[in-house]
Order: sequence, then structure tokens, then C-alpha cells
Amino acid sequence: MKLKFWFIACISLVVLFSCDPQKEFEAYHSIQASGWNKDSLVTFSVDLENASGNHNLYINLRNSGDYEYSNVWLFVNIKSPDGSLLTDTVEFQLADPSGKWTGNGIGDLFDNQFEYKENVFFPVSGTYEFSIQQGMRSQLLKGIKDVGIRIEKRN
Repeated sequence: MKLKFWFIACISLVVLFSCDPQKEFEAYHSIQASGWNKDSLVTFSVDLENASGNHNLYINLRNSGDYEYSNVWLFVNIKSPDGSLLTDTVEFQLADPSGKWTGNGIGDLFDNQFEYKENVFFPVSGTYEFSIQQGMRSQLLKGIKDVGIRIEKRN
């Protein structure tokens, strides 16, 4: 009887914490084990047919402890369904000045969610293409394991 109770309690907690009413889209792409080549684009196609209201955009990065830098520069492009293009260059800090990783970590992996843009309105319904490219000086950037984006409805 106790086992059944704990099983139901665990399932209930999973369901409770997996609900995220603000999330409209979230996905990750894994980076090759050899590293993130400067010429490689990480691309996400996002269907925003009913994207009423404003949104917050996040860039998610997962790095290992052997990442050689404390920051990362990224080139971000957003192509709308009507063909218009928004291009940004952004910098995110992955470690504090003492060298401690800023993300939530388990073992040697650290997850970061960086606010990229807030209060964004998508004026055209359809499929938006988000592309992210590393902008560091190294041709091959080692230690970045996954790159993702998250789009949330703004309250």
C-alpha cells in the first residue's frame, strides 16, 4: 500500500512540475563532440500561427567544465515568414570572475538560460527561422554541448 502511495505521489509531482503554460516553444540541438565549428549554424524552425500577444525569447546553452572561456559570443538571426531578417550579436557570461560556472550543474554539465529579447511581438503568422552561430575567435569551439531556444508568452 505504501509503495502505491509513493508511486502516485511521484507521478503527481512530475505532472505538476512539467506543466508550463507560458512556454510556446523550446528545443535543443546537440553540438558535435569535436566542437562547434564557426561555420555551423544551429537552426530552429518555429511555427507561430497563433502567436498573439508579446513574448520573451531565451537562448539556452549547455556547456561542459572543459569549456575554455568564461563567455560566449553568438550571432543570432531571426527570419520571419515574410522574409524580413533581424540580426544580432550577443555576449553571454558562462562563468563569474572567479571562474565558477554560472549555470545549474550536474556533474560536469552546466545549463544556462539567457534572456535574449523581452516583450517581442511577432507581427506575421507563420514559420519563423531562428539561427545561432558561434562568434568566438576559435574556428572550433569545444565545450558547448547543446544550444537551444525558448519562447514564452509574456504575462
